[in-house]
Amino acid sequence: MNETQLLHHFFGGFVRLHILYHAGKGAICGVEVMEELQRHGYRLSPGTLYPILHELESAGCLRCRTEVVSGKRRKNYRITARGHKLLAVAQHRLRELFAEVVQGRDKRAAAGLRRRRPAARGAGPENP
Repeated sequence: MNETQLLHHFFGGFVRLHILYHAGKGAICGVEVMEELQRHGYRLSPGTLYPILHELESAGCLRCRTEVVSGKRRKNYRITARGHKLLAVAQHRLRELFAEVVQGRDKRAAAGLRRRRPAARGAGPENP
């Protein structure tokens, strides 16, 4: 995978969490999600966004209700109980990762639990 593909892969998880977060605040529709994500620098096409919404719905994290607004069908998504639970776990884990990766607060290192690296063969005080 090249750098662009890897970043796209990483951001996919962020987008899913962002969708669950906003669906937990109230009903959302695809266009609103695209606009919200664009505010954060993500440019998703409908061909990318709607499969994500359908995936979250199939997983039981979102519930969809179709309404007619100004003569047009509009799908509104709301978070489910399962989605709330998943979001809460993800938020907890994200806080831990953020503290370590962005803020440099590594609990293991702070507790003196740094990983031990095995010594290279033949290396040591007697065989440098």
